Amino acid sequence: MLLVPVLLPLIGGLLVRRQTSESLRCRTVLVTVFGTALWVVLLCFLPEQTMDLMTIQGSLRIALRNDGLARFFMVLVAVVWAPVAVFSFPYLKHAGGEQRFLGVYTMTMGAMMGLAMARNFITLYMFFEIMSLITMPLVLHNGTTASRRAGFQYLGYSVFGAGMALAGYFVLAYYQALPTFMHGGTLDLSLAHSHRQLLLGVWLLMVVGFGAKAGMMPMQAWLPAAHPVAPAPASAVLSGVITKAGILSIIRVTYYMYGPDFLAGSWAQKALLALSLATVFTGSMLALREQLFKKRLAYSTVSQVSYVVFGLMLLTPAGVEGALLQVVFHALAKDALFLAAGAIIMTTNFSRVDQLKGMGQRMPATMWCFALASLSIIGIPPMGGFVSKWALSTAALESAVPWAGAAGVAVLIVSALLTAGYLLPIVADGFFPGQDVLVEHREVGWEMIVPMAFFAGLALLLGLFPGPVRAAAEAITAAIFHGI
Repeated sequence: MLLVPVLLPLIGGLLVRRQTSESLRCRTVLVTVFGTALWVVLLCFLPEQTMDLMTIQGSLRIALRNDGLARFFMVLVAVVWAPVAVFSFPYLKHAGGEQRFLGVYTMTMGAMMGLAMARNFITLYMFFEIMSLITMPLVLHNGTTASRRAGFQYLGYSVFGAGMALAGYFVLAYYQALPTFMHGGTLDLSLAHSHRQLLLGVWLLMVVGFGAKAGMMPMQAWLPAAHPVAPAPASAVLSGVITKAGILSIIRVTYYMYGPDFLAGSWAQKALLALSLATVFTGSMLALREQLFKKRLAYSTVSQVSYVVFGLMLLTPAGVEGALLQVVFHALAKDALFLAAGAIIMTTNFSRVDQLKGMGQRMPATMWCFALASLSIIGIPPMGGFVSKWALSTAALESAVPWAGAAGVAVLIVSALLTAGYLLPIVADGFFPGQDVLVEHREVGWEMIVPMAFFAGLALLLGLFPGPVRAAAEAITAAIFHGI
């Protein structure tokens, strides 16, 4: 049963690539994506299962397990993938290359499912690299010189970062008591404590390596390079979900291989806390200065995903819970923002922020979705982003690291103000352009409005009623720290 959500999109994507009929191709994508989503829902109601696919050598196995963290990320992928697929159908009629894009897009869902269910580091690394290779054509899609450069940059950062993590694993494997992921870590403490400084350096290397996918400094350059040239559906999943592949990998290494008790209070923890806060601030500053529409949103992702890294590096239950909440609410809001940006660029061919005056009158439904998602990214109640940012601020104040509370809250507040500075003017100019701006009403069709409204509406609904997401985050946190 664990293989179905992996193989169904991979096989479905291959069928889509071979399908020349537009209507049949779209139906194949929808059946595959919705079928995978329904299977994920089924797995959420079944007991935890494990599956060994093959043995490479000795204790090195390719294995899957649908634990709580896997289910959390699988549901997130399923929630994002179907609406973005619906949006992509009319969008790709304008952009072209439907057959190639939809095939790769569908296959990426399977790679993400395998990554989520990885039971050990070898399986995680294998699906991480598969996902990077499959998603590269999403960036390359337009075939321009800029897109080719961005695609190879994306692949280079992803492969190099994963290589850093693999190099760290070669050292870490000797000190593991078990070869699989376990709540609280798998270190053989009798061996590990005598080489603690070495292992802390290895942890730092692995987190920075996987952090490349999450857009964490100093390996964030692929994000602002890839998003301006990638199609809007690709930007939505790259920013909303695929960056979270790095986050998932960091969680597995930190909490399922090392364990928070071994890492808490170390120089490596403090270094990563400082690096994550530096990324939050720098990303917001660069977004404020950027005039290209999608590039501004890309710098925003650099900042917002590092909120998650900051929460994880606190190494506390409250920090992990806040980080998981931010994973969900950032994904929903940023998907809405990139889809709205894609709809605007497709309809008007405007790619700069200073060209968007009057857009609220030209494309009111699109701009309302953009406005709601912007409020969530900023962290204004009652949007979901407020819930996650409040949880992260509270976790920072409770941190055992002396300076993390004050510095964390200060940076998060400054970043929120900067976020308001680079998103709210777009909304204000869109709805209140002044009397000298003449606009023509040219809204996109329902196939594009419904996915945008779904993400923006869900960010609002879960902000008002965050109970289900909070319960899922609390269950994962309890398992990590208490083995429940």
